[in-house]
Order: sequence, then structure tokens, then C-alpha cells
Amino acid sequence: MTSTASSPDTLQGQAPRDQRPSWQQRLRRFGYTAGPRSDVRERLVPPYVQPSPRLWQVLGVPPALAERIARWSGWGGPLLVTLMAGVMRFWHLGSPKAVIFDETYYAKDAWALVHRGYEVNWDKNANDLILQTHGHVRIPTDAAYVVHPPVGKYVIGLGELIFGFDPFGWRFMTALLGTLSVLLLCRIGRRIFRSTFLGCLAGALMAVDGLAFVMARTSLLDGVLMFFVLAAFGCLVIDRDRSREKLAAALPADADGRVRPDAHTAETARLGWRPWRWTAGLLLGLAIGTKWNGLYILAAFCVMAVLWDVGSRKVAGARHPYGAVLMRDTGITALAMVPVAIATYLLSWIGWILSPTNGSGGYFRNWAATDGKGGMWTWLFPDWWRSLWHYEHEVYEFHRHLSSPHTYMSNPWSWLIDGRPVSYFYESPSPGTDGCPAGAGGKCAREVLAIGTPLLWWVACFAVLYVLWRWFFRRDWRAGAIACGIAAGYLPWFLYQERTIFFFYAVVFVPFLCLAVAMLLGAVIGPPGSSDTRRVAGATGAGVLVLLIAWNFIYFWPLYTGTAIPIDEWRSRMWLDTWV
Repeated sequence: MTSTASSPDTLQGQAPRDQRPSWQQRLRRFGYTAGPRSDVRERLVPPYVQPSPRLWQVLGVPPALAERIARWSGWGGPLLVTLMAGVMRFWHLGSPKAVIFDETYYAKDAWALVHRGYEVNWDKNANDLILQTHGHVRIPTDAAYVVHPPVGKYVIGLGELIFGFDPFGWRFMTALLGTLSVLLLCRIGRRIFRSTFLGCLAGALMAVDGLAFVMARTSLLDGVLMFFVLAAFGCLVIDRDRSREKLAAALPADADGRVRPDAHTAETARLGWRPWRWTAGLLLGLAIGTKWNGLYILAAFCVMAVLWDVGSRKVAGARHPYGAVLMRDTGITALAMVPVAIATYLLSWIGWILSPTNGSGGYFRNWAATDGKGGMWTWLFPDWWRSLWHYEHEVYEFHRHLSSPHTYMSNPWSWLIDGRPVSYFYESPSPGTDGCPAGAGGKCAREVLAIGTPLLWWVACFAVLYVLWRWFFRRDWRAGAIACGIAAGYLPWFLYQERTIFFFYAVVFVPFLCLAVAMLLGAVIGPPGSSDTRRVAGATGAGVLVLLIAWNFIYFWPLYTGTAIPIDEWRSRMWLDTWV
């Protein structure tokens, strides 16, 4: 077992207790505490938590085998959780054999993109024809006006090229990325908590979240966006560890071998080109190239990365950490993330850019040569750039004024409590057909409902409060990182409450909700120094809660997979009136 006990750098660079500023003195009444000062190397690079020897003794595991298990668990545990998630996500992936919800846009747009380089207008009966002919249909040539960038559709199209233009083919890549997201979350959780157990717990929670599950089995863009955002976050976490390792190695050691803070080293040390930060910029560019709300996440992650650098140099002893970061780190951060993200976004439009400019290419591709002619500054920019800029402006105006009502639209205030899920697919098969039991006594309900596992999301409401408390009063960087991920994916939607928006947009911050719940459960289990009674009681409570969440997922399984159930059983799962 492990815990969420504060890592050695939770309280970075504090003054001694008798010199602490008055605001810190006042915060003590709310739980603000200063941990014992330790070797700076351990504060910069905290060790991973190892299972207690008593655990192995109780389980009767020999010491040699226990050491081997601990050594391999860092990858073995996450891979087992990922295997479980993958089996569930790929099980009967082609069912329902239908074009459900917005698959009517993205599946066909993806097929056109990988063949023509731009989206096209399809006939009204194209969906039925695609299903009847197993995807053997002629691709139109008339360009279509679409309002999302191409990356996510290229990803979906890759699965279609491999497995065919059918439900399994256009859902394959989202299922694959949804499965890999569980692996990423296990490893990210392990790294930030320094605990394999808590990392695997976070991944397991995401594996049994209904919204993440449904989105992984549906050909929509938001699951692809979530993968790129989570991968970028993981790259930044690795970059944080690597840069702190370099700082720790640069600091001088005293005669006893203890590494001490050193202002000169902390303020002048160069941390190199930081390839993980460049990779994060690439992934965030792919995120923006999937959906534009990736821009908010790019901005939030840039701020977070700078603050991490400030904290690192402060722990290392810098007297002016902000100035040191401005001189040594900010330039690399800005270069590695913003320009790389923008360049990646522009490159994602290469199919549209290379399409014909005679009116037979992508939508608005010939705008600069027709309606956009003239103007005193047009000579500064190539035609493709001006045409793309006009296209982007039109898309922005569309999104800004999108307010047409929809049955399943929802306000972001209701998202955390599963207030208004989205029905992707619904049928009422008669007894003996489409999986409806012959003895059902009436028609069945067959639905794919994009709804988070209710108990998990309701616990997450308390976990978010715990994370905010831990970040603000305990100065815990892990809580701050989780809060940043949630805020970046969630808060921007409050700026567009008058728009037509949907609950499934929340899948982008589901991984961070799972990290928050894992952190809360770690606190419930208790810190390593707790008594056996405290640890057993905490582990029992946390275990019961996790089992209840897993049961809740199983109970709603028919609504996640489109399994036909008697109508009375379907009604029993409609816990809130707003779910219907």
C-alpha cells in the first residue's frame, strides 16, 4: 500500500518556522504545515514509494520474489490495467452496426480526407449505402464546409484504411487511443505520486468510467483530443523530472555528502534543450489540430511548465527564481511549445493546402484568387495562407454564434454531476429481435448513452475540492498539476454558456478527475507512518468505494454498449429525470 503523503518538495524553499511570513502563520489554522527539511536532492527528485516488507510477509511472498515483483510492477501493473481496458473497449466494437450520433460527420469526413485531402459533401442516403455495401461507395468531389481541423479525422481515417469503411474501421483508432490513454494515465499517475499503486488505481478508474469508455467506442474527435492532451501532460511531467535531476546533479555537496542549496548554481544552471518539452509542443499542436479548445490547454500548460521551473530553481536555492527562469528557461519553453504547436497545426492542413486551386479543391481553397483578390498587403502572404486565414475566420464566426437548440445540449455547470448525458443511439427492438429476450413481455430498449459512471463522477466532485485544498494550503505541486488539467479542459466552456455545447466535451479532463480521485483515496488509506489500525481501516474504506464504482460501471454496461434490455430495466437505470 502507499499514500499521498507530501513529497519532499511540497513546501519549496520555506523559511524556518520562526521566520515564516505572517500569511503562512495564518494559513496554519487551515492545515498549512511545513515538512521537515531534507537533502535537496531528495526534494528535487523524490524516491518512489516501495511496498512495506510487512505486506509481503503477510502475503507469504519470499523476499527475492517480492523484490522481483516490485521491480517489474512499474510496467507490469499498468500493462495489466491497460489489457483489461482494451478488452472492454474492443469487445464487439462494431456494434451497433450503425452510424451513431456525430459519426455521420467524422467517419465520412475521415474517409474523404485520407483519399482526397479535404472533406466533401455526401448524399443524404450515404449512411445507409455505406452500411449496405460495406463501405464500397464512390467518394464525391464537391468540397464541404467543415468546422473542425483535420488531425482527428486523419486519425479516424487511418483505422478506416486498415480495417475498412465500416463501424469497426472508423471506431478502431478511437478505441486504440482510448486504451493507450489508460496506459499513459497509469504511468503518469505513478510518476507524479511516486507510487505504482496509485498510478494503476487512477488508470483503473478511467478504465471503468462510462464517458471515457463510450467515447473510445465512438468515432468522435473528443477522445482523440483527450489522448493528445494527456500525452502532452505526461511529456511535461517527464521534462520536470529530468530538469530537476540535472539541477540536483549540478548542486554542490558538503563534506558529509549532503546536497545543499546553492544560489549561484540554481540561478545560472542551464538545463539543455529539453526534448520532452518539444514533444509536448508537438502533441499540443496535434490537439489544436483536432479541436480548437486545445488552444486553452496549450496556454494553461505553458504557465504550468514555467511555474514548475520556478519551483525547481527555488528548491535548488535561487534567491530570485522568477528572474532565473526568465533568463534561463522561458525562451526554451516559448520556443519548444508555442511555435512548434503552431507549425504542427499548419502542417496538419497539408492536404487542403496541396488541393487544386481552380475551384475543385478544398472548401475556400481558391478564396485568395477570387473573392480575396486586391488589398495593399496581400503581396506579403501566399494565397494558401490568406485562403486558410479566411477559412479559419469563418469557422470562428460559426462557433461563436452557434446557439441553435439541441435535445441533448447542456450547461457546463451540470457536467460534474452527470446532469445531462448524450444519447448517441436508441432503438426499441421487439422481443426475439436484436438481442431483446423473447420473454421480455414487450419492446426492449437499446441505447448508447454517453454518461460518466455516476458514482465515480460524484466522488470526483469531492476529490476536486480536496485537490484544490491540497494545492492552496499544502502547496502540493501534484494537486496543482491535476487542478490545471481539469481547469484547462473545463473552465473555458463557461465562456460559451449560450452556445450549443454537450457533456461529452468533458472527456478531455476525465483523466485528471481520475487522478484527483486516486489522490483522495490515497489520503483515505493514510500516510506510511500511520498505525496498522488506521491503514487497514483506510484501505478497507477505499477498497469498498472502488468496488462500488466498478459495480456501478457494470450496472450501466448495457447503456454503454447498446445492449438490448427490457424497458423496465432501462427505466430503473434512469436515476435522474434529465437522463431521459
